[in-house]
Amino acid sequence: MKAHSVPRTAHRPGLPPASVSRREVRPARVNDPEGVQRDILKVATEEFSKQGYSGARVDAIAARTRASKRMIYYYFGGKEALYVRVLEEAYRKIRTVEAGLHLERLDPVAALRRLTEHTFDYYNDHPEFVRLVMIENIHHARHMKRSKAIQSLNVTVIDAIGELYRRGCAAGVFRAGLDPVDIHMTISALGIFHVANRATFSTIFKNDMVSPAARADRREEIIEAVLRYVGRGALTE
Repeated sequence: MKAHSVPRTAHRPGLPPASVSRREVRPARVNDPEGVQRDILKVATEEFSKQGYSGARVDAIAARTRASKRMIYYYFGGKEALYVRVLEEAYRKIRTVEAGLHLERLDPVAALRRLTEHTFDYYNDHPEFVRLVMIENIHHARHMKRSKAIQSLNVTVIDAIGELYRRGCAAGVFRAGLDPVDIHMTISALGIFHVANRATFSTIFKNDMVSPAARADRREEIIEAVLRYVGRGALTE
């Protein structure tokens, strides 16, 4: 009996026929597409924060999710677009939590204290956020510049600081002439340093930066520094 030849159009299972264009490819049907996308973003955040943008692999992300590599490309458009979405989600989360602090309900000094301690705690509880910021700085914010969402998200924290600072100046407890962006920079710089530089700093100076006691002490030192920087007189006493 004559053996049947394999048609030229045969293709490997799981891949579209050669005649199907990329734009016609659709991901497999799923019952929870939003959940799948959240899962992809969660795993992608871990991958990018640990491996960096250059070292991260979409294959590795797909292997740890319910999605195929093809589905990730369908939802997010590619590695760079996925990374931008990871950055946007990271900033959205921190700004959403900040909005929940309701600083407008507190007196200016208490509001500034609350924002500073929250920022320090958030960075320590979410080191992946700090790593993403560091990675994007290595790339000179090249990917962040593609996102209008990040720009608008970060306006909220500056507006909140500006309002509490205005109230503090009106009450005579904050000194005049400061820029809310500079206040934000000071709070962020002091908090991020504790996470971003703890490995090198601890090694060089044999300094404990990770124990609960060391963390609590540093938290209070940063709060005092910020209050003395913004305030008129000894606001920490």
